[in-house]
Amino acid sequence: MITLEWLYVLTGLVFSAWALGNLRDRTNPKRWGNAAFWGLLAGSFFFGSHISDLANGILVLVLVALAGTGQLGRSHPATTTDTERTALAARLGNRLFVPALVIPLTAVAGTLVYTYTPLGESGLFEARRETLILLGVGVLLALMLAMLWMRPPLLAPLEEGRRLMDSIGWAAILPQMLAALGAVFALAGVGSIVGDLAGTLLPRGSLFLAVLVYCTGMLLFTVIMGNAFAAFPVMAAAIGIPVLVEDYGGNVALIGAVGMLAGFCGTLLTPMAANFNIVPAVLLDLRSQYGVIRAQVGTALPLFACNVLLIYFLAFP
Repeated sequence: MITLEWLYVLTGLVFSAWALGNLRDRTNPKRWGNAAFWGLLAGSFFFGSHISDLANGILVLVLVALAGTGQLGRSHPATTTDTERTALAARLGNRLFVPALVIPLTAVAGTLVYTYTPLGESGLFEARRETLILLGVGVLLALMLAMLWMRPPLLAPLEEGRRLMDSIGWAAILPQMLAALGAVFALAGVGSIVGDLAGTLLPRGSLFLAVLVYCTGMLLFTVIMGNAFAAFPVMAAAIGIPVLVEDYGGNVALIGAVGMLAGFCGTLLTPMAANFNIVPAVLLDLRSQYGVIRAQVGTALPLFACNVLLIYFLAFP
């Protein structure tokens, strides 16, 4: 049986390759910090399921210390030249996106085939992990296609990946950190506190206000924590489940899915989502680091209003 551990090992191997690449890169004055950061992250994928929570916590604190003390820096590994990339882009045009499209197509089509055909009875993949495993398969297929089709230097994928990840730095793992923060908030009872506060302020029988507070809470908590996955456990425990589902009989799937979308509207508005909003501004050399956020406001606010209306009109009998 192929389990999620296989995907963890594959990811750990990639991070290990980036760590080794940084160790060998004498042109980067912060190569030791980069190597330690990606090496420790590789260790978390290799051994995280087999070591104690305390050990995992210490590993995370070391990662935070490396990033917080400025030990990470950009690298500039030699891969294809600017001339080669320009010629390849001119020759292939939009067909360059084909390998990238292979990944989601493999995950979606593979999951459907595995679920609705006799293949699903074979037990080939770990139960309820099929889509994630097939996502990893899609990455491997896309890499093979790109290598056979475009014929770049053998180490170009690893070196280009290292260049990009070193440019993003610590922000690359911010979503996982913030999602874990949401779980910590939920275990600490923040959702219950918010729910009690909302219960004292919301008038009984006001469904629209309950929906509005739920969606607004998803947006605001996402703005504060930078990740809708961190906001969801809090707002689901506070209002989503006890009020919208239990009191008003709302559709659980719709309330959860559209509530997450309301949180994603907050992602578009916050510098805390640095990997989405601040890093691209830096990589694109925009005049303002908040340029991406300003461009997204016109999408986020109308979409948020639509989310409120969707839940109000469609989630309740």
